[in-house]
Amino acid sequence: MATFSRRGLLQGSLAASALTLAATTPAAAVPVARTSSPALVRRRLHLPSGIATGDVTSNSAILWSRTDGTGRMRARLRAVDAEGTPLRGHGALDRTLTSGWVTDATDHTVKIGATDLPPGTRFALEVRFEDEEGVLSDVAHGTFRTAPGGIRGRGRGRGGARGQSFVWTGDTAGQGWGINPDLGGMYAYRAMHDLAPDFFIHSGDTIYADGPIQAEVVEPDGSVWRNVVVEGVTKVAETQEEYRARHRYNLMDHNVRAMYADVPVVAQWDDHETTNNWWAGEVLEDPRYTVRDVNTLAARGRRAWQEYQPVGDARALRPGTTGFEDQRIHRRLERGPQLDVFCLDMRTFKGENTAGREREATPLLGEEQVQWLIDGVTSSEAVWKVIAADLPLGVIVPDGKAQESVANADDGEPLGRELELARVLRAFKDAGVRNVVWVTADVHYCAAHHYSPERAAFTGFDEFWEFVAGPINAGGFGPNALDGTFGPEQVFAKAGPAGGSPRDGRYQFFGHAQLDEDDVLTVSLRDGYGDTVFSKELVPQR
Repeated sequence: MATFSRRGLLQGSLAASALTLAATTPAAAVPVARTSSPALVRRRLHLPSGIATGDVTSNSAILWSRTDGTGRMRARLRAVDAEGTPLRGHGALDRTLTSGWVTDATDHTVKIGATDLPPGTRFALEVRFEDEEGVLSDVAHGTFRTAPGGIRGRGRGRGGARGQSFVWTGDTAGQGWGINPDLGGMYAYRAMHDLAPDFFIHSGDTIYADGPIQAEVVEPDGSVWRNVVVEGVTKVAETQEEYRARHRYNLMDHNVRAMYADVPVVAQWDDHETTNNWWAGEVLEDPRYTVRDVNTLAARGRRAWQEYQPVGDARALRPGTTGFEDQRIHRRLERGPQLDVFCLDMRTFKGENTAGREREATPLLGEEQVQWLIDGVTSSEAVWKVIAADLPLGVIVPDGKAQESVANADDGEPLGRELELARVLRAFKDAGVRNVVWVTADVHYCAAHHYSPERAAFTGFDEFWEFVAGPINAGGFGPNALDGTFGPEQVFAKAGPAGGSPRDGRYQFFGHAQLDEDDVLTVSLRDGYGDTVFSKELVPQR
């Protein structure tokens, strides 16, 4: 096992008392307000789920937290240098933003949109809550950096490209493998955090609403896996409260909270935020469910996901509110002259799982999202266009006699869902788009795939790379077979024992992407200890 480094965080210890492993237990100590009379000592609000930032661009960010009662969030942003010292003179910024009153209508979660921020700037973040009588909670600390600025297509300029990095993975607390205190919790999150990335793409399956968490699970070799267990996670999620409980559960882990306080999140959703392999209109046959209508479950799952993920357009979040806006999930994040990130939603518009051999295009992205993706990528002036997908493109994923995947297990011309992908890839080629990379998770192993028309049945596209990474705290599977329609070659793959637990970090995976000042993109696949198992350097085409 690799030794983890101790990172010099800007605030020293990130909310030290709130981020200890002891806080993974349900009963955390609750601070009380100081008063002049012992008889008037009262409970203060606290932040049981920590803080997070998300969807950070060159000039905006989402600030997120949750409290345990009615209150309003006060978030102080200060521009700081690399050592955490507040900037003076030009570039100085010290701003306090206040939310509306937070209630149980959003499970006491709140988001604030911070806009008009200077690019390429490190911020120290302080978050606290004020109750209805003006009593303040303890303060939680975090940090983030806005993306580089500069004029696109015209060099770097002020605040221009200085290099940036990100990590990505998926599949948290899957197959009943939850927070194991014997291992120090979800330790692979610590390995990602130690790399000090500028942001983190969670490529879906942020929770497993359909995977009950039990106190003990016997592993294949006879070892006993111990989970932290709380109310609301021991059965499949059906009620609004049970979906929320799954998100709260993951945020009990100190590794997750520490990383979220320090690394902006770019979250996607997939099937397990609702139930396995779902599609709109499905009626479940799973006997574990009393609510069988998937549309009802998906609405509850989406609501909880929107409440708990720091996502959204900061400009669209109304000042002085709780910040809950049911915005569309597919979105574009502009990260300066070097990078645009296109986050796909491959679940909301997805049609029924079939054999995938239809002659007409069957929905996966849907017409509006297909055109949005084509327009966005072909008009992008960023050097790199990273497409964050929540399903791999050429990996075959069966769902009984049908297919859950984009691929249909037929190596011939595009059919079914593949027709949408063929349309997108052809549009990129026709527009002369260069430097497109796809990143994803979902299949519980890591892989590097190179797609080329020279090997494909469909040839109307330019070659590109797809990198797959995950799970981060779930069972291992794969590797799966590939469909030859778009000519994928599996250059690398590593998988653990099928159904194995996350006990051995050699079979948990995440990806790391580093952009240097010359726009060279180095992508590495890493295990749960942070050790590199594969690396590829990509030089941009001009």
